Amino acid sequence: MSQKNLTWLLILIIVLAILAAFFIYPKDLGNKFRPWRLGLDLVGGTRLIYEIDISQAKEADKSIVLGGLRDVIEKRVNLFGVSEPVITTAKSGDTYRLIVELAGVKDVKKAIEEVGSTPLLDFREVIVPEEEKELEKIIFIPTDLTGRYIKGAQLEFDSITNQPAVGIQFDNEGAKIFEQLTERNIGKYLAIFLDNGLIEMPVVREKISGGQARITGKFTIEEAKKLVERFNAGALTAPINLISQETVGASLGEESLQKTLKAGLIGIILILLFMGFYYRRLGLGWFSGIAFLIYIPLTLAVYKIFGATMTLAGIAGFILSIGMAVDANVLIFEGIKEGFKKGLNRISSIDEGFRKAWSSIRDSNVTSIITCLILYNLTSGFIKGFALTLLIGVLVSMFSAVFVTRTILRAFIKK
Repeated sequence: MSQKNLTWLLILIIVLAILAAFFIYPKDLGNKFRPWRLGLDLVGGTRLIYEIDISQAKEADKSIVLGGLRDVIEKRVNLFGVSEPVITTAKSGDTYRLIVELAGVKDVKKAIEEVGSTPLLDFREVIVPEEEKELEKIIFIPTDLTGRYIKGAQLEFDSITNQPAVGIQFDNEGAKIFEQLTERNIGKYLAIFLDNGLIEMPVVREKISGGQARITGKFTIEEAKKLVERFNAGALTAPINLISQETVGASLGEESLQKTLKAGLIGIILILLFMGFYYRRLGLGWFSGIAFLIYIPLTLAVYKIFGATMTLAGIAGFILSIGMAVDANVLIFEGIKEGFKKGLNRISSIDEGFRKAWSSIRDSNVTSIITCLILYNLTSGFIKGFALTLLIGVLVSMFSAVFVTRTILRAFIKK
């Protein structure tokens, strides 16, 4: 590439970095385009802890039930308007708990209502003792068919009474369970419970295939619509009970954020000074400083574009990625030094440095990327946020080291 083209390319990169700096600025234009998403530890909010009743689930199905419950609650709070909720499950002794962290939520009562009001639907077989027709004498036997198998719901009306009802569609697995359940209960009652309350106990006339069911009861149209909304958001796979409610203040988060940013800034300055001093004879150190000043706003802009939630753990991942960017520049500069020692001219030494450093940069970053992907997919909460910011930082650092740094060196250094 000609020197003129390199110069224009460098100008384009610098312009992008300047635009990124305006974009990431937390006030004015940067905040109007897309505000930062900040975690509970930075802006405060609400932490709710629920106890999960998982006694009805089989041992082999417990992890599936917990995962389904977490997904349902996350969907519910997203509908409530809470961005990036942190929802985790934990085991305390013999009990399981669901921890819901809602950043920036001030209306705690409304949050509790939305999280806890998601309906628990389950079907139960009915045993009516002979000569006993009283309701309290009837025995209900839980089955495997619960709300976790619901695929969708819609508002319907009974063709005879014109009363509102809720039609539900089970997924493939739920349809099979429902078919088997109706087949072995032909001529018998089948009870439908909502939040552990009996709402309907129809008689099964025939085997029902296709996974279609209807819930009728003394519903108003508004109540039926609300049920449809909640079932489409997801029915609870296990009952939950609120045992702890905590409002988290943002003061501690702001103090920690200031300390973290201050430490990161001091570290970056020290790195730039070291690189400038150590490679001063080659005239390379200050070029790495320019590359860092471009790398930082570009990386933060990518975080903001993808809507990453910034927590203290996420900021730690970003700062760690800066260290990996420094490592890549050190490998490149050491390769350039070796080119000088061999008597190569400046351009040839630069090409030699990048050629030798590339395999080490590639291998170290690929292993980091694999680790980040594992952490992101197998963990939750702050660790997941750390993995995401580190992953993005590593990818941008590879681009910065291989493309930006090389462009800067080739644009300023001539034969």
